[in-house]
Amino acid sequence: MSDAPVAVITGAAGGIGLALTRHLQRQGYRIVLVDLDQAALERAAKEGSLDPARILLISADVSCEDDVKRYVAAALERFGRIDAFANNAGIEGAPALIEAQSVEMLDRVYMVNVRGVFLGLKHVLQVMRRQGSGAIVNLSSLAGIMGAPTHGAYVMSKHAVIGLTRTAAAEAADVGVRVNAVLPGAINTEMMRRIERDSGNATATAAANRAATPLGRYAEPEEIAAVIAFLLSPEASYVTGSLYTADGGMSTF
Repeated sequence: MSDAPVAVITGAAGGIGLALTRHLQRQGYRIVLVDLDQAALERAAKEGSLDPARILLISADVSCEDDVKRYVAAALERFGRIDAFANNAGIEGAPALIEAQSVEMLDRVYMVNVRGVFLGLKHVLQVMRRQGSGAIVNLSSLAGIMGAPTHGAYVMSKHAVIGLTRTAAAEAADVGVRVNAVLPGAINTEMMRRIERDSGNATATAAANRAATPLGRYAEPEEIAAVIAFLLSPEASYVTGSLYTADGGMSTF
């Protein structure tokens, strides 16, 4: 067990984060689950039948540097290294046209989606640079390469994640650390349920999303987790600075 790889996953209590946790557990990883809500982490661990000997639950605000330092330190104290990092935590923010969007909402989205990703990179890369190895996946979105009316703050933040990914990949390549981004489309998660409700017509929004996707359906979180797990694995050893769309073909339109 001491030779098993170690992964840190932010936003691990639900959706893609929890699906990835289950996927990596099946592959033998020891896993640090990070989320803002400790109770949600505990529920996720129980519902996911996670092995207590192979996981560590850390409640942390990814936008707070002291909290990021704490989850990195806790991972090292418990498991001694970090081989894989899924920089997954994110929020969508309240929908509004640009001229009606509050600066407070813009700042809130940026604190989690950009500052949180930046801080995770900053402190995990320090560990991986010392190790001379590691793989990171940042969660961007199809919104990172497209526009989305009423979601300007989210779109801006996910474009920023792509810039951070490419920069980090260039900076870390010389020490054997890989950094990539996954860009999901419409995923069957609670975030999508909120987006549907906030649209004012959840049924019509869901139908429109499916119609705009050549595969004709939402992805399940497990399908996105499989893409992330591949990029974190040695099988992707020559992949860095790449953007992997997992959108059912939506970006082909």
